[in-house]
Amino acid sequence: MSIKDLIRTIPDHPKPGIQFRDITTLLMDPEGLEITIDQLVEPYRGAHIDKVVGVEARGFIVGGALAHRIRAGFVPVRKKGKLPWKTIGQDYELEYGSDRVEMHTDAIAEGEKVLLVDDLIATGGTALATLEMIQRAGGDVVGCAFVIDLPDLGGSRRIAERGFAVTSLCSFEGE
Repeated sequence: MSIKDLIRTIPDHPKPGIQFRDITTLLMDPEGLEITIDQLVEPYRGAHIDKVVGVEARGFIVGGALAHRIRAGFVPVRKKGKLPWKTIGQDYELEYGSDRVEMHTDAIAEGEKVLLVDDLIATGGTALATLEMIQRAGGDVVGCAFVIDLPDLGGSRRIAERGFAVTSLCSFEGE
C-alpha cells in the first residue's frame, strides 16, 4: 500500500486550477494512518524530542499522534485570535495579503527540542513563520515533517535553505 494512493485529489478546490490534496481518506484508513505515523517517527527515533508543534488543522491530527508515539508534548499553532491565553505570533505573507500564526507563550521552554509537523508543505509560508516563532520562544528545531510535499511550489527547498531538516512521505510533482 502506498500512502500517496490513499490521498484523495479534489480538482478545482478551493478555486479553479488547484488540485487539493485531501488526507482525510488517508486518516480514515487504519493501516494507512499507522504507516504514516510510523514513517514520520522513524527519522526522529532517539532524537529525544520534547515538543511536537502541529499547525492548524490537519497538523493537529498528525502531530498529536506523532507526539503520543514519541512521548513528547504537543503544541498547537493556530491562526490569529484562536488561542485562549497569552500568545506569541508571527506574521507572514500570502499571495494576496498577510496572515498570522500564534502559540501560547508558555508552549516551548528555552532549549527544548522541537519537531514541526503538518500534513502538507507547499510554498512554506506558514511553516517558515512557525519555525521563526519556535526559535523566538527558545526552541531548538530538530526538523520538519510533512505527509505531502508539493516540491514545485518550493516550500521544502526554502526550509532546507534556512538549515532545517525536512522529511516528507510523498510528493506530487507539477503542482
